[in-house]
Amino acid sequence: MTTRLQAAIERFPIAGHFTIARGSRTEAVVVSVRLERDGHVGRGECVPYTRYNETPEATLAAIEALAPSIADSLTRAGLQRALPPGAARNALDCAFWDLEAKIAGTSVAALAGVSVLERIETAFTVSLGTPEAMAEDAAKVRRMPLLKIKLGAPGDAARLTAVRRAAPDARLIVDANEGWQAADLPDLLKACQDCGVELVEQPLPASADSALSDIARPIPICADESVHALDGLENLVGRYDAINIKLDKTGGLTEALALARRARELSLSIMVGCMVSTSLSMLPARLLAPYANWIDLDGPLLLAKDRAGGLTYENGVIDGRRSPLWG
Repeated sequence: MTTRLQAAIERFPIAGHFTIARGSRTEAVVVSVRLERDGHVGRGECVPYTRYNETPEATLAAIEALAPSIADSLTRAGLQRALPPGAARNALDCAFWDLEAKIAGTSVAALAGVSVLERIETAFTVSLGTPEAMAEDAAKVRRMPLLKIKLGAPGDAARLTAVRRAAPDARLIVDANEGWQAADLPDLLKACQDCGVELVEQPLPASADSALSDIARPIPICADESVHALDGLENLVGRYDAINIKLDKTGGLTEALALARRARELSLSIMVGCMVSTSLSMLPARLLAPYANWIDLDGPLLLAKDRAGGLTYENGVIDGRRSPLWG
C-alpha cells in the first residue's frame, strides 16, 4: 500500500505579543504534514527555528524530498536514519505515529506504552518587556498555577520582582534564553531565589555553558538550547540539573521518549516544552507528561486561534482526554 505525503507552510497569528531575548514575533510559522494510506490519515506539525539554522522553506523541502521513499514504504524506524533530529523529522515522525495508531485502531499512547494523564498542569509564558509591562501581563494571569517568565536582558532582577508582586501566589520558572553572562549569575540566581523561582532555564549561551560546572546553584538549572537529542546528553551531567525536551529538537516523539527515559536514568529532571504552535504540536508532546517535573505546553494559548479539535485549556490545566486532531 502506498503512503501519500502532503506538506505545507502555515501561519497562525499570535495574540498580543511574544518577546524573548532574541526578538519578537507576531505569528507562528509551522510546517504541517499529512500522510495518507488506505483511507487512514496521520498528521504532524513542526516549527522550524532560526536559532538552529532552520527555515520553513528548507524544512518543507527536506520533508518533500522524502515523498518517493515514503511512497516506497519508508517506516518510522527508517525515518530516524533518513533525517537528523530537528523540525522536519518531528513533523514526519508524529504523522507516522498518528497513522500507525489509526491503522491499528488504537491510540498512540497505547502503541508507545505510555499513560495519558487526565489533567496536565502547564506553565503560561509572560513575554520579555519592561518591569511594568511584565507585571501587568502577570497580573492578568496571576491565577494560573505556573508562570514562565522570559528574561535575558539588563534589568532582569527588577522584572522578576515586579512579576512576583503582581502574581504573589503563582509558582514561577524563568527562561533566560541564553541571555545571561557567567559573571552575573550569582546575583541573578540570588534574585530568583528571593522571588521563589523553582527552575532557571538556559541562563548561558550553549557555547559557554561549561561555566555552569563551577557555579553554585541554589536553584535547579535546566538545559534547553544545550540539549537536542540523545547524542551528547551525558555531557550535560554536572552542568545542568534538568533538561527541556522539545519534539522540534529531538526530531519527534520517537527520540523524545528515548531521551526522557535516558534522562531519568541519569537523574536529570525533565521539563516538556514547546515552540509557539498549535495543538497539533502539543498533542504528541503531552505523552511525555508522565516523565516530567514541569510542563510548558502553552503554545495554543499564545495564538489568536488554534486548530479545530485542539486541546482544551482551563486555568492552566490541559484536559488530557483524547482529541480528534491527533493520536
